[in-house]
Amino acid sequence: MKKMYLCLLVSFQFVYTIAQPPATPDKIYGDLFRDVQFSKVFPDGKTFVDCIPKRNPKNIIADYHQQKGQAKFDLKQFVQDNFEMPPAPPQFNYIQQEKDVTKHIKNLWSVLRRDPDTVVIGSSLLALPNPYIVPGGRFREIYYWDSYFTMLGLRASGEGEMIENMVKNFAWMIDIYGHIPNGNRTYYLSRSQPPFFALMVELLAEIKGDSVYLTYMPALEKEYEFWMNGAATLKTGQASKRVVKVNDSTVLNRYWDDYPFPRQESYKEDVETAKRSGRDKQVMYINLRAAAESGIDFSSRWFRDKKTLGTIHVTDMVPVDLNSLLYALETILAKAKFMAHDAKASADYTRKAERRRMAIDKYCWNKTLKYYTDYNFKTRKASSVVTPAGMYPFCVFTKNLDYMSLLARQAAEQVRSKLLQAGGITASPFNTGQQWDAPNGWAPLEWMTIWGLDRCGQRELAREIAERWIRLNIDVYKRTGKLMEKYNVVDLNLEAGGGEYPGQDGFGWTNGVLLALINKYGAPK
Repeated sequence: MKKMYLCLLVSFQFVYTIAQPPATPDKIYGDLFRDVQFSKVFPDGKTFVDCIPKRNPKNIIADYHQQKGQAKFDLKQFVQDNFEMPPAPPQFNYIQQEKDVTKHIKNLWSVLRRDPDTVVIGSSLLALPNPYIVPGGRFREIYYWDSYFTMLGLRASGEGEMIENMVKNFAWMIDIYGHIPNGNRTYYLSRSQPPFFALMVELLAEIKGDSVYLTYMPALEKEYEFWMNGAATLKTGQASKRVVKVNDSTVLNRYWDDYPFPRQESYKEDVETAKRSGRDKQVMYINLRAAAESGIDFSSRWFRDKKTLGTIHVTDMVPVDLNSLLYALETILAKAKFMAHDAKASADYTRKAERRRMAIDKYCWNKTLKYYTDYNFKTRKASSVVTPAGMYPFCVFTKNLDYMSLLARQAAEQVRSKLLQAGGITASPFNTGQQWDAPNGWAPLEWMTIWGLDRCGQRELAREIAERWIRLNIDVYKRTGKLMEKYNVVDLNLEAGGGEYPGQDGFGWTNGVLLALINKYGAPK
C-alpha cells in the first residue's frame, strides 16, 4: 500500500463546522469525478466516492488534466495508481461453522464493528469519535435508520456499550452538522433519513436509566429544529424544505434533500433516469434524493403511476411514517423537558405532539381502505398504496390506545390481504422491479409491522409474520451462510432483486431484527 496523503488525527470539534461542511467528491475531483462515474470505471458508482487519495487531491487533479489527452491514457489505471480502493466486503462464515444463527450474529458484531475514525484529507468519510457498527457489504459507514434496528440486536446480545457509542456518534453529528446525515459520508450531508434518534435514546434509557433523556435532550431539540426549519414562515398550502403547512394551524413534514443534482454514489443512474423521465432534471434529482432520505429508494409508494420511476413525486407527499417518528420525537422531548423541570416547554411539546397525532388521523387515515397511508398535499388526497409505513402510528401513538386497537383490527385486514406472504410481508403490493416493492421484504418493515400489530392487540397476526420471517431468515442462512439485506418473501427459493446494486449480506438490520424477534417469539422448531 502506498503512503496515504496526510492522515491527521485532530480535535473533532474543529475539523468541520455547520457553516463550512467538508467538500464532496464532485467538488474535490471535478472532471475526474464525472469522467469516472460516466465511464463506469467501477460497476458500482459508490466505489469511487469511497476511494481514498494516495496524495494531495489537487496534485491528482493537475496530473489528470495533463495526462487525460494522451493517446494511451487509461482512466481506470490512473484511478488505481492514485487512489486506495475501498476495502472489499469481509468474507463471512460461508463454511458455516456456527450452526446456530444467533451465535453467528453475535460473532458478526466484531466483524461489522468500526473503531473511531482518523480524518483523511480528500476522503468522503466523516470521521466519528466513537466505535460503531456498519451494515456490511458495500455499506462501509454507519447509516442513520439502519442503526436503530441494528441496536435491537445489540441489546439482545448484551452490547449496551456499543449502543451508547452509536448514540453518542449521532449526537455528535447533530452537534457538528446540525442533523444526522444519511450516513457518515460527505456526499450524504445534504439529507438525513427517517428520524429514529429519539427511539434510540428511548432504547438506551431502557438500558441505562432515565437520565439518558436529559443527556441527549439538547441533541433531540437540535434534530427537531432541523426537521421543522422554515415552519414559522409558511402560508397554508406552501412547503419549504421538510415542512408543509396543510391548513391554517397545522404543519406536517415531508422528505427532502438540499442538493438538486444527481446523487454522487449513483451519478450515472440518476442522470439517465432524469433524461428518460422527460421532466425537469432538478425536480427529478430532488425527488430521487428525497426518496433516499426516506430510506425507501425506490418504491411504487412514491410513483404517480404506481409503476414507473420517472413519475416519482416524493416531495408532494406527507409520509405517515416520517410524521409518526416526529410525533415520537415530540413526545420524548416533552418527557425530557418534564424531567428537566421545564413544565412550560414540556407542555408545549405535548401540544405539538397531540396536534400532529390529530393531523395524521385526519390526513393519513384512509377511510376507504381503513389504513394509514401517505397524504398528497398537492392533490389533497390520501394515497391508495398500502405499505408497512401505515403501521408506524400503531407503534408510537400514546393517546387513545383503545381507539388505536379498533383501527388496528381494520388495518390488520389490509396487511393480511395485501402484504402478507409466505416469508413475511412485502414492502408494497406491487411488483415493479424496484427493491422496495414486492416480492421483497425488509427487516425494518417487518419489525415496525409486527411491533404495531402486537402493541395494538393484533398479536396473532404479529406472531404469524414474525414466525414466517424468522423461518425464512434461518432457512436462507442454512442454505448459504448469509444474512441478507433483503429477502424474497413470495418465492422463498429465490433471492430478492431490484435496486441499483446486487444483494448485500452482513447484515446489520437483518441481524438486529432477527435476534430481537427470536428473543420474543423463539426459533422455529
